Amino acid sequence: MLTRPDAEALRAARDAGRASWSGSLDLGRSQGEARLAADGWEWRGQRYRYPDALKDRTVYYWDGEDYAAVSRFAGSLIKLVPTQWGAPTFEIDGIKMLPTAKTSPIDDARRKVGLIEARGKTVLDTCGGLGYFAACCLEAGAARIESFEKNASVLWLRTLNPWSPDPDAADSGGRLQLTHADVSQAIAALPAAGFDALLHDPPRFGIAGELYSQAFYDQLARVLRRGGRLFHYTGSPNKLTTGRDVPREVAKRLEKSGFKAELALDGVLAVRR
Repeated sequence: MLTRPDAEALRAARDAGRASWSGSLDLGRSQGEARLAADGWEWRGQRYRYPDALKDRTVYYWDGEDYAAVSRFAGSLIKLVPTQWGAPTFEIDGIKMLPTAKTSPIDDARRKVGLIEARGKTVLDTCGGLGYFAACCLEAGAARIESFEKNASVLWLRTLNPWSPDPDAADSGGRLQLTHADVSQAIAALPAAGFDALLHDPPRFGIAGELYSQAFYDQLARVLRRGGRLFHYTGSPNKLTTGRDVPREVAKRLEKSGFKAELALDGVLAVRR
């Protein structure tokens, strides 16, 4: 994985006459050393050439012949976007999907996973995205995570993002199941009281209103055992422009579905009554 600052650092090291460069070429996931030559470098046994001009706010990967942006257009432009924290975020038509201004998206996910107390639990992750909730659940010792993601392009981003957990990797231990499906439809087939905890990180209301509906919240209540915890990310969309208070609207609907709800972090923490 390569970003513009990485490419510039490699060229600068070469131009300074250095034989090697130490750093990360997987968005900070690990460190290594590149052996430099005039026309390219060697990294972990593979030879690469120096890239042509790269764009800011873009992650590139080597496709076997050239550097390609980690982005895809399928009705919407979806792309991986580097952050100062290493772990990237992603955008859909220029809208950032994860908070990264003040903290790493991994640290942000870790705090939210902490609210549901995932250790030893079976967790439903409704909108998997890049998989950071799932990664933090694995880290926290969850017994099993069942994760859904509707968008095929987001699933493709996950195959390239070194920070996204691989369900088939040894360190996942068979505990992560990732399903390509729309959870608003798939949830009806999930067992009643089949989960100990829920994580719900939907797109904004204007994009996926069905994931904020009373009917969907009723389904969340059905699949969560009594006493189970739910964290629902909401953010504060439209609060400054319309005065609408989405977190409080969500809390009221969850209460109607059988939860005891309170505002927490940038969303709602609820317990199944």
